[in-house]
Amino acid sequence: MCAECNNIPRKLKKKKNHHETKTRAGKGGEVETASAVKQGESEEETSPRGVLEMLASGIDIDDLQWKKKLCHVTMTSSAWKVPTISLIGGGKIPLRRRMQGRRSNSEDIGDFIMPKPSWRNFTYEELRHATQDFSSDMLIGKGGHAEVYIGKLNDGQVVAVKKIMKEEKNDEEKNGDFLAELGIIAHIDHPNTAKLIGFSTDQGLYLVLQYLSYGSLATALHGSEDCRLEWETRYKLAIGVAKGLQYLHSNCHRRVIHRDITASNILLSEDYEAQISDFGLAKWLPESWAHLVVSPIEGTFGYMAPEYFMHGLVNEKTDVFAFGVLLLELITGRRAVDSSSQSLVMWAKPHLENNSVDEIADPRLGGNYNVVELKRAMFTASTCIHHLPTLRPNMTRVVQLLKGDNGLDMKQKSMGERVQKMRDESMHDMKQKSMGERILHIDACDEEDYESPTYLTDLNRHMQLVME
Repeated sequence: MCAECNNIPRKLKKKKNHHETKTRAGKGGEVETASAVKQGESEEETSPRGVLEMLASGIDIDDLQWKKKLCHVTMTSSAWKVPTISLIGGGKIPLRRRMQGRRSNSEDIGDFIMPKPSWRNFTYEELRHATQDFSSDMLIGKGGHAEVYIGKLNDGQVVAVKKIMKEEKNDEEKNGDFLAELGIIAHIDHPNTAKLIGFSTDQGLYLVLQYLSYGSLATALHGSEDCRLEWETRYKLAIGVAKGLQYLHSNCHRRVIHRDITASNILLSEDYEAQISDFGLAKWLPESWAHLVVSPIEGTFGYMAPEYFMHGLVNEKTDVFAFGVLLLELITGRRAVDSSSQSLVMWAKPHLENNSVDEIADPRLGGNYNVVELKRAMFTASTCIHHLPTLRPNMTRVVQLLKGDNGLDMKQKSMGERVQKMRDESMHDMKQKSMGERILHIDACDEEDYESPTYLTDLNRHMQLVME
């Protein structure tokens, strides 16, 4: 979902010629780059929009109206091709993705069960009635590309209606972006991600999502001087967001990079469970590719990783950096960019390096926090915002760090064994990222990063934290 009305971080759109390339690691660590359309996986197989077409092709005759609506949007974009396989048909479908171009080897991911879509296809009149004619009184969020309204359906269900705007784009681009977002969120199913209820292509483009009454993390954290978020709640939210990102990167049917993790895009349930929302900038990253190179560069000031802002490089580490900034917000109570345009990352780095707990903790907490948890959060944030993406942890490691799951047996080991164990684990994690069955190979030239003073300092701080 978009940023809340009163807490909208400044958005960036870096203008370049619109293109997207994919980069993968070749033999010996060489990097290969190619056009997303011409090389790698075929566009039907890697594009969320192509998959949406596949979804529509598997609908029963009873759902003909649903299919027609979706296909109507699809056909308005000339860039998308006729699908060749159906992912959702309400049964067990043997699925084999055949790679083209340089990915000539077929990849069998086995038999795979996908449910029939349960999303509702709303009419414009239904949504207009639910939102009181899209009244400004019902507007709960507004960002650069969409407006979000609270609505009440005829059955009494309260929903969030996301109205796609993007006035600077033509109809074809709008339709493509809509299908991309719908194609991604339709495949996501996790307690810490937004829930899709339905959509509409009637007199505009709309996504209908589950409504969470507690609003966004930005509102809860920055909405007033008297913040109601205690440390225990903040830490719970941090772990929830981390688990959501771990799912998107490692356990989702396809590898999803969110690209816009911000406090405004984290929604809160009544029991303060975090949900990652607003997949408008999300990308699907093919299995064997190290990263995408995208333009235009879009995102939110204060959260963008250096390699993304400078070069348009996108992979899991893009989200890891943004999560590190979000974690700093939870620790400090400060915004990613304050009213004087000071970056939270730049403000926090000296305090993180000096391990200054009292100076960095949100004064509104009044000293009421778990010191061990706060130090874990500080260390995790410091590694996530590292300027070198290769030295940032993956989200599986982040979850372990926050939960204190790693190193539980360290106190029984000698000091030399502790150091060596942590070096081995960290080197393995950072040089070869294992995400379930997904492996991200790092260019061999990055090995020197692991001998850097910053890396060794982080390793020593990690060891001290584990021993507390």
